[in-house]
Order: sequence, then structure tokens, then C-alpha cells
Amino acid sequence: MARIVVIGAGMGAMAAAARLAVAGHRVTVYERTDTYGGAVRRLERDGFAFDTGPGLLTLPAVYRDLFVKTGKEPLEDHVELVQVDPSARHVFADGTEVSVPNASRAGVVSALDEALGAGAGERWGDFLVRAREAWDRTRRPLLEEPLWPNWRVLADKEPYPGVPHKRLLRTRRASTLAEIGAWELRDERLAALLESSALAYGLDPRTAPASAAVLPYMEHAFGTWYVRGGIRELARAVYERCLKRRVEFVFDAEVMRILDQDGRATGVELRDGTVAEADHVVADVDPARLKVMTDRPLDQDGDVRADPFTTRPGRFAVLLALRGGRESGAAHRTVVHAPDPVSELDFLSSAEGDQPPWPTVTVLRPDDPALRPDDGHESMVLSAVVPSAVDWDDKGMVRRYTEYLLDAAGAAVPDLRDRVLWQEVRTPDDSDDETSAFLGAVPAPALAAGRGHYLHPANTTRLPGLYRVGGWSHPGGGLAHAGMSGALVAGLIVEGPEFRGSQ
Repeated sequence: MARIVVIGAGMGAMAAAARLAVAGHRVTVYERTDTYGGAVRRLERDGFAFDTGPGLLTLPAVYRDLFVKTGKEPLEDHVELVQVDPSARHVFADGTEVSVPNASRAGVVSALDEALGAGAGERWGDFLVRAREAWDRTRRPLLEEPLWPNWRVLADKEPYPGVPHKRLLRTRRASTLAEIGAWELRDERLAALLESSALAYGLDPRTAPASAAVLPYMEHAFGTWYVRGGIRELARAVYERCLKRRVEFVFDAEVMRILDQDGRATGVELRDGTVAEADHVVADVDPARLKVMTDRPLDQDGDVRADPFTTRPGRFAVLLALRGGRESGAAHRTVVHAPDPVSELDFLSSAEGDQPPWPTVTVLRPDDPALRPDDGHESMVLSAVVPSAVDWDDKGMVRRYTEYLLDAAGAAVPDLRDRVLWQEVRTPDDSDDETSAFLGAVPAPALAAGRGHYLHPANTTRLPGLYRVGGWSHPGGGLAHAGMSGALVAGLIVEGPEFRGSQ
């Protein structure tokens, strides 16, 4: 039985802790804040409740596997999963709207043809076929296996089978997501639909590799899911699973330094000077913070993937307590697309200028009695991806973004402003305070191609005994990917470096 210290109580960290405890190890989790879940948190006030982190789940199979492997119990015995249908309602800049059915190719094709014109659905359906091929080619190396030592193979080869396109007397294939939209979908609204999946993680479709086509494909193929009571209920269930497996949690305990001796991690030192010895250390922390904790290189020479962002993206949210009940048939999720997507992307990548453009806004309206005081009220979350490096202490900037989000949501929800009882605004600085992620940034899932800029550091490090878990390590951000990182780290510790992922 090994002694294992886990730094942080995020979803990836808890997934690793539960699996390691089942394997017979003694696991202690040190969390700098007073609760678990990382970015998966809840705000409660006056009978209203809001998810302040992710609001939807894709690939629930990752957490189903976790509960089966750590207790032979279905996930559904601990949380209620609800398939969201339609998957999303999209409101485009020209006023066109379309509700995209959940996990139904025929339904999606029909809806797009009706809303956008004949042929639109067929083009999107053909794109999904090609996106599936990219998914099949990258699923194991980018989700189910530890990062390959020869990761440059993933970096150099584009797995998306783009359609040949004649341009300037040459035949080319799409190498970026934006080129897929322009050359294959050939409709600005379809392109916006495609690009919104990448933009949700702050990825610029003009530079994101075509392999990012797997992001909308995952939603289409595996569905979009909501956890009754809010996604925080999923974090609670994983936390309770850890407790049942005798994982020990120590809250309000900030790890300042990772100890090493004779070239191996041997434990951690807390802010109060306490030392916790360990045979293995698992860190669910931002790379910048991890570097400070170790003060040594953690990757092989030349093995550090570049950051593709001039400034890291974060999340700006407005939580709304509303008078009046949710109207029948309202979509759970509505995406209001930016009127000037180029300006939005330019600002997201540079954060320059005093007047930010109107962003793409996501409106979440769960039909969930647990989130409201009664049926005469509604809780709603508006959010947009923003540059995290902006001065969010600037009250003028916060006020402008709040107005942008309210105006955008007003295009989707009639009489919204008249219904507001109160609102809470959350900036990337709030995420920084809760998660310690540098500037409150949000990590994206790992993607192939793009010269390796969209891969994340491996779960193993140059310091034996130290492992990385969570959204800032392989296979990247998002609830499903964080959960898989926990499975990969547990496999590497239990089975050793020969571990190659689930079969």
C-alpha cells in the first residue's frame, strides 16, 4: 500500500483518488479552499441556485466507468442524468434561429434545412461523417491513453479528412476550423454553428486545427446531458464516492512546495509548515503554479508544448434570479452568436482596446425545481468567453460586459430585463480565487495537429513520483477529459509506465 498525496480536489483529482483508493492505496487530498469540485461550484441565494462552472456534460460514459470501477454501481444510482433536447437553440446575427435536436442526425439535417435552406442539413451531415473519422483516429491517443512519448506524430498529422478545395490554382484541404466552415459548409450560419463549439473553450477557429471538428461531433454522437440539481451534484457524487473508499480530504490546506529527495517526489509542504510524506504526488494545479511548487523543469528538453493564446481565455458570467416562471418549451441552452465574430476573436486573442465587441453569449435555462424557490421564478446563467488578462477590477469593463450579456440574452428571452430580481456577476478573477488557475483561465480539450500547440503536458513528469491530473494536463479541459485524466494517472501509478490505457 503506497501513500499518495493529491493536490487539489478538482474533478480529475477526485477521479484519480477514488480509483487509487480502490486499488488499495492510502490517499489524502489537500485542497486550498473549503470545498471540493474545482471549477464545478454552486452559488445559492434566496432559494435560487446556479452552477458557476460548467453547466452541461458530454461523454457521461467517463463517469459511468468511474462509478462501476470504484464500486460496481451505476452512476444513475447517485445522480439523475437528463438528456437535453434540443441540444441547443442557435440565434444567428441575421436573426435566423434553429433548434438543433440532440443526438439525431436525421433530426439535425431536417432542422437545418428548414431554418437555413435546402442543402444546409446535407452539408452539415456530410461534415459530421468526416468529423467522425477524425474522432475515430484520435479518440484513443487523445482521450484514452497516456500521451505518447513521440507526441510529435500527433502534432504533425491532421486527422480530419478535408474535402479537396481549389484555391488560387492549387488544391487544398482545410487545415483550420474556419476553413472547414468556409470551404465545406459554405454558409456563415453553419460556420458559426461549427465554430461555437471551439469558441466555448476560447479557441480561435482561424488558428484552431481542423481536428477541432471532434468537439461538435462529441455532442452530436454522445448527446448533451444535464445533471438534475445542477452539475455540482456530479461533483458531490464523486466526492462521496471518494469518502466511501476512505479517501481523506483536508480542506483549507494550501500546498506550497513539492518535496523531493534523491531525484524523486517524496511529499508536500503546506503553508503552515506541515510536511506530508508520500510515495507518489498527484497535482491537479495550473502549470504555472506547479512550476513554482517544484522550481525545476518537469518536461523533457524540447517537450514543452507552446501556449497558442496571446492571453488565456476565461469565463464571464451573469447569474440571474428572475420573477416569472420558465415558459413551456423554452430551450435549456441558447447560443446567441456575435454580430461581428472577427472583432470578437481579435479582442479575445489580444485584449486590446477600451471598447470590447459584443461576444457570443450562452444562455442556460434548466427546467429544474431544485434551482428556484418555486414555479413562479426562474434561475438563469448567461456566460461568454473573454480574455482573462483584462483588468477585471475595472468596474466600467465589468459593467459593459454585463450589459452585453443582458442585451444578447434579451434577443432570446423576451422581457428579460423586466423580470430580473437580482444578479450576480462573476469574472475570471473569481475563478482564479476559487481554482488558482492562472488568471482564471479555462483549459481546452487536447487536439491533434496544430504543431502540438493544442496538446497538454503529459500526466508523468521528469520528477519520478510526481504526476499531473485535471484539465491542465493530458487529455485537457472539460468534465469528461478531466475524468479521463484521473483514470490515466491511476493506471500509471498502479500498473507503472507500461500502462497504455483502458482496453
